Formats: sequence, C-alpha cells, structure tokens
Amino acid sequence: MTTPTELRVLQFCHGYDGPFLDCARQYASLFVGTPYKVTTVYLTGAPSVEVERGSASDEVVFLDYRSRDVRGLKLKAIRDIKRLVAGRNFQLCIAHRFKPIYVALLGTDLPVIGVHHGFGDYQRLSRKLFANCFRKRLALLGVSNAVRNEIRACLPSWPAERIETLYNRIDIAAVQAEQVCRDDARAHLGLPLDAWVVGNVGRLHPDKDQATLIRGFAQALPQLPEGSLLAIMGSGRLESSLKALATELGVSASVRFLGQVAQGRRYFKAFDVFALTSDHEPFGMVLLEAMAAGVPVICSDCGGGREVVGGVGGLFPLGDVESLCVLLQQSAVCTQEQLQGTEQRMLTCLAERFSDRAVAAAFWRLPVMPIVNGRSA
Repeated sequence: MTTPTELRVLQFCHGYDGPFLDCARQYASLFVGTPYKVTTVYLTGAPSVEVERGSASDEVVFLDYRSRDVRGLKLKAIRDIKRLVAGRNFQLCIAHRFKPIYVALLGTDLPVIGVHHGFGDYQRLSRKLFANCFRKRLALLGVSNAVRNEIRACLPSWPAERIETLYNRIDIAAVQAEQVCRDDARAHLGLPLDAWVVGNVGRLHPDKDQATLIRGFAQALPQLPEGSLLAIMGSGRLESSLKALATELGVSASVRFLGQVAQGRRYFKAFDVFALTSDHEPFGMVLLEAMAAGVPVICSDCGGGREVVGGVGGLFPLGDVESLCVLLQQSAVCTQEQLQGTEQRMLTCLAERFSDRAVAAAFWRLPVMPIVNGRSA
C-alpha cells in the first residue's frame, strides 16, 4: 500500500536473470534507514515471488515483456512507466543498462542515474546523441573504474563528476551463510576430497578465455600436487572446443567440466584457488564470492578485475600462460599461515570496499546525487 506523499525511488531493471537480481538488491539496500521507499520495476521477466523477496524492495512491479517486445522505440514500455509514476512522489530513478535508461528518460521527468554493468554501451553514435540530449538530468555510474573510464572516453564533453564509479558489492554475511563446507561442496560437485583444485566459474565464451586457463594449468600441472584438478563451472558454446584443447594438451583427465550449477556460489569452498582469466571483465562478482569463501584468487590484469584483486590476490598479464602457470604453482605451495593471512586480507578488503555498508557510504557522497533528505552526496 502506497500513499501519494511517500518519498519514493524508482529502480528500473532490464530483467532479473543472472547477477541482475542481486544488483537490484544492492541498490535497494542503499535506501535502508532513509525516508525513501524503493519501487523496483523489471522490464522483462515473469512475476516471481522469489524475485520479489530477492529484490529487497518496498514494492516490485513486473512489466513482463519479452526481449523482442522492447526493441525499437519501446513506446508501450514508456507509457507503462509514465502511468506508474503518475500521482506518486518519486524523486529519483536508478536505471540499470541502456534500455531502462532510455525508457525512464522518455517516460518520466525524473533525474536518472544510469548504472552500466559492461563495456561498449556508448560506442554507438545514436546512444551518444541520446545521452547528450538528456545530460541535464542524466548521470552515469560504472561498476568499476574501467567501465567508468570507457564511458568518459565515449562522452568526452561531459563533466567527469557526472560519470562516476560505484562498485558492485555483496552482503558478506548472507553470502557466507549460503556457502557450504569444503567436503559437502566437493561431494555436490563430484570432486575428490583429497585433490588440490583450481576453480573457475563463468560462461564458456571467448570473453572468459578459459583456453588460457587450461593452457596455464596444463603447463603448471607437473609441479602441482599429485592428482590436482581444474574444475570449470559453467556452460556455453565453447564447451566442445575447450574439451578438445584439454585432450590436445594431454590433461583431459585432470580438467572437470561441471556444467551449469544452480546457486554455484554456494560451492566455492570446494576450490583451493580461484582463477579468472577473462579478457575484459567489467567487474567480476565471482571474485567477491570466492573471497567471501576464503579462497585465494588469481585474475587477469585487465578490466575491472584488477580493481578487485589488486593487493589481495595474484594478477597476471592477459593471455600470459607462463605467468599464470607460475601463480598456480606458487598457490599450491602456500603454507597454512600464508593462507590464513590471505583470507584475512580478503575479508578486510571486502568489508572496506565491497560490502553493502561501505558502498552505501560512497553512494551518498557521489557528486551526481541530488539533494536527498536534506543532505547532498
């Protein structure tokens, strides 16, 4: 039940697939303890009680469009949003990805904060022109400095303070409460209890570059503990070619393709080290989830991943098999004392930079924030 005088924030999401349900939760949590009620709207996706709960919002609306319905001008969606905000005291819209930004700007007169979760959103001339038309009431956030910097390069006439960074984050306690112990995680994934395991989670897609991971693991394997395994969690169009690569390198018996695993982050404690070899990762939520599980992390030194791992994990140049091999070998000989120190540094990093509490404080300090509740961010 809402009243016309309630101060409200509209959160507009393209959908709730993959990580985007938690993105909605992250931004709704920014307004906990403030006078603002959050209405979260999903452009695509059928109504779901589970999604309502996961959105952590005061109100959840499902427009229930299919992807093909929101191509082109999206006039019906614009009318839907216009009706939704009419007669209610919305102060601000937070829109995730370009389509919701487009609809929110055309369907409302609200100030809009557009959140960008990937690269390339303003490389098209039409999108640059659109953003410039609405720059007086549009501000943009990237989920990492890498994403922010690319947007700034695409929109060079914009003041820097209108294109800022707000990191993705996790509810550390909630994520840790979901994660099962090492033995149970390995039993669920079908991994032996006594093996030393390198873990990877992601689509089997060129962007994730698991080919470099397999090559680095194969090169490191003779110096790793006997029976070591590489476990890759995910599915995609490269599965057959990656399996063929493992066979070609003679390590097929040591590489486990686990497929798509429901609620995969629950099982990260199955890994002794987590390796992400993506070629242009915008951020890398899986890195936060691995760190919450206390698993040492290795990441390619590019995109947003370096911003997460820098200072607490291993970084190697993109595609550098030799450097990855060395990091894997070093990880395998860490002492228990070293592992405990790494875990403590990761947990401190999470709390100080990537927790809900830390990022909420950063949000209210952003120059792009309007005056809210009598204070300016």
